[in-house]
Amino acid sequence: MPALSVPSAIAALHRGGVVAYPTEAVWGLGCDPFDEAAVTRLLALKQREVAKGLILIAGALDAFASLLDWDALPTDRREAVFATWPGPHTWIVPAGGRIPHWITGMHDGVAVRISAHPLVASLCDAFGGPLVSTSANRAGDPPPRRLCDIEPSLLDALDGWIEGDTGALSAPTEIRDARSGSVLRGA
Repeated sequence: MPALSVPSAIAALHRGGVVAYPTEAVWGLGCDPFDEAAVTRLLALKQREVAKGLILIAGALDAFASLLDWDALPTDRREAVFATWPGPHTWIVPAGGRIPHWITGMHDGVAVRISAHPLVASLCDAFGGPLVSTSANRAGDPPPRRLCDIEPSLLDALDGWIEGDTGALSAPTEIRDARSGSVLRGA
């Protein structure tokens, strides 16, 4: 399958598609977080349980304005989160009532990131909101740093991929709890 332009990828996402794209460290899979069928398909491709929850990415903080419960965090914790964005920092933030259960899984928070990767930021901005972002691998397999590292059968099952390079990170982004600052997944 050929590479998609950003406009073609956006059209695929709006049709319920799943696309691959480079992120700060690894190749990711994305879809519309509010399209349950698209998320269910993405989870099936990854062989991942919905209970684990998924990361949402955006190009700007305002994409999360009505989705997260920022008031549930003390001012100093909100400021700690905001100080790291845009950048390769993923935070678990209290979910607002609009985040569907197929995104939060068994959690009351949602993992979110404002990406500084230019392709990711432009993709989210063109989409008009946040996207699901999860590594482009089957559960338990190593995340791919290059397009050629994505398992061929997984790549063939996608609606396409966007050409580009991953960022300088050597491992997926660190995940921290916004309430406490504690590290849940190291970088």
